[in-house]
Order: sequence, then C-alpha cells, then structure tokens
Amino acid sequence: MEKTGRLKQKYSKASKLYKIDISKDDKSGNAVKLSWTRKAEPYTKDGFPGVYCLRTSHKDLDENTLWRTYTMLTDLESVFRSLKSELGMRPVFHQVTERITGHLFISVLAYHLVHCIRYRLKKVDIDTGWSGLREQLAGQNRTTVSMRCKNDDIVHVRKSSRPEPRQQEIYSALGISFHPGETVKRVINKSSAITNKLKI
Repeated sequence: MEKTGRLKQKYSKASKLYKIDISKDDKSGNAVKLSWTRKAEPYTKDGFPGVYCLRTSHKDLDENTLWRTYTMLTDLESVFRSLKSELGMRPVFHQVTERITGHLFISVLAYHLVHCIRYRLKKVDIDTGWSGLREQLAGQNRTTVSMRCKNDDIVHVRKSSRPEPRQQEIYSALGISFHPGETVKRVINKSSAITNKLKI
C-alpha cells in the first residue's frame, strides 16, 4: 500500500483518472488483491489524455483533408531539416541578394527531387519518409580497393556493394540499376607514371 501511495504521488496526473482498491489480508495485513477502475468523465480535459487536436479557420476542409494537410506540413519540415544537414544548407552566410536567391532555388529544387522520388515509390506502396529511405539505402556503399602488384604497379578497383532485397525493391520502383556506377579499374604504372583506366 505504501508503494501504491508513492506511485500515485509520483504520477499524480494519471492517478487522478483511476480509482484504486486494495484488499488486505485480515491476519497479516498484507495486500492480496489490487483492482482499479477508470473514473474520468467524458468530454472533459482529463477524459481524453493524449488526444491531439487541430484547429483551423478553414471551414471548407473536412477532417481527412485537414489531417492530410497537417501531416504534409510536418513531412515537409522533416525533409528540409534533412536537406539542410546533407546539402550543407545551414547555416546561411549569404549577404548578397543573388546568392540568397540561388540558395533558396537549390533548396526548393532539392525538395522537388525528393517529392518526385517519394511519389514514384508511393505508386508501388512504398510509403516511407525521406529519413527512412536514407537509412534503408545507407547500407550500400561505393568502395575503392587498392592493391600493389609485384612490379610495383598499383591497381585501384572502385565498385558498388551488393544491395539488400529492400534496397533492390526501391531501385526497381525508381528504375535505377542495382549497382549504381560502373566498376572502374585503374592501373598506375610507377615506372612510367601512366594511369590506365578500364571499365569492367
């Protein structure tokens, strides 16, 4: 009972919504049964804990349209937050008007590209946020392997790693090759300082 009282004191906002009954043993005085019932009244502040409410002045919008518009706004903010870090769009040190305009143009252009990618993926039921797509595709890398031959020539082989099934599904929806970029082999001859570039 003492522990229950401490929990009610610690979580006072939640405890006032419930009625807790504790049954004790007559001989030992220990608790043998604990039961609770919800006592919050409907249509009150405490009756809907965790409910998210949206308020708008647009009376012509129905509930579904309003919710889609709101989620589109949060998604837009999430994409721009990601682009600012990935493309180095923040912080902004421009002071000349033309440079500021160019910065905004690149930002909007990048978002349009993201929107086109996600639109094509949604058509095949791949509805994932931009950050989620980046995380899924981050597992495939472009790797360069360098090797030294017996004659001191250096061979560089650059190729993409093998994509996972989920990555292949995304590439197929976008019409992109599973192995972006070609496998390129460069041979550097130390004696003549000649570089031979071969595409495999």
